[in-house]
Amino acid sequence: MVYLIPTPIGNIDDISLRSLALLSEIQILFCEDTRVTKKLLNLLSIKHNLEFKIDQYIAFHSHNDTKVLQEIDPDIFSKTVGFMSDAGMPCVSDPGAVLVQYCQEHQIDYEVLPGANAALLAYASSGFDMSQFLFHGFLPHKGNDRTQALSSVIDSIYPTILYESPHRIAKLSLELAKMCPDRKLFAIKEATKKFETKFFGLCCEFPEFSNTINAKGEWSLVLEPKAKQQGEPITEMDIQALDIPPKQKAKLLAKLTGMSIKACYKSVSKIDNL
Repeated sequence: MVYLIPTPIGNIDDISLRSLALLSEIQILFCEDTRVTKKLLNLLSIKHNLEFKIDQYIAFHSHNDTKVLQEIDPDIFSKTVGFMSDAGMPCVSDPGAVLVQYCQEHQIDYEVLPGANAALLAYASSGFDMSQFLFHGFLPHKGNDRTQALSSVIDSIYPTILYESPHRIAKLSLELAKMCPDRKLFAIKEATKKFETKFFGLCCEFPEFSNTINAKGEWSLVLEPKAKQQGEPITEMDIQALDIPPKQKAKLLAKLTGMSIKACYKSVSKIDNL
């Protein structure tokens, strides 16, 4: 059995009781960084008076995950196996997805435990009240890829969640101030830690704010969606985003697309059930 175990994003008290119980049973532990994981487990063992009996730690990150699984002895999965990234939920801007795919392809039982997640914490803290949002994660570092990705974020009709490193937050703050100065922005760094810091204001105000505080710590940001301009054509995404019954959505989509109401209703129902 393979367990993907979320780790605290700052405050170690956010580890769940279930995660602690499982870690006491884990025999093989895949880790994004074995040093980070061992340090966390040492703190947890002292705080909760637990003994972890892990036989083997295996470095498993985005640069080696495929190679590790190609070379590993499949019999290892007959034991109780775990995976922990450095912070937060595995597979969400963190390693883990390749391990899930491996389990699916080889009929290995696996389970993902719920836990701390920086993106959801940031969105809940933002105050943006929409039933849908986009998670973008980290932007490309530079060049046309970054420009195109940022333009897509700014043109989104949904609140969009971004991650940014302390080394590039100054660059991002200036880009947002230039490209959408009057758009509302929520930003949080070192979430759940002692020096957690929040910002809520306009993008044009963010560069000055970010320059006045400690540069350490990764950021999570939530950007207000693009306001629909008067006379701008309605899209299928606009209708899907409406908080109305599925039948009404289907009728509007049928008028917009020319498809039958029945076909549109199936489409709406499928998206609403995701």
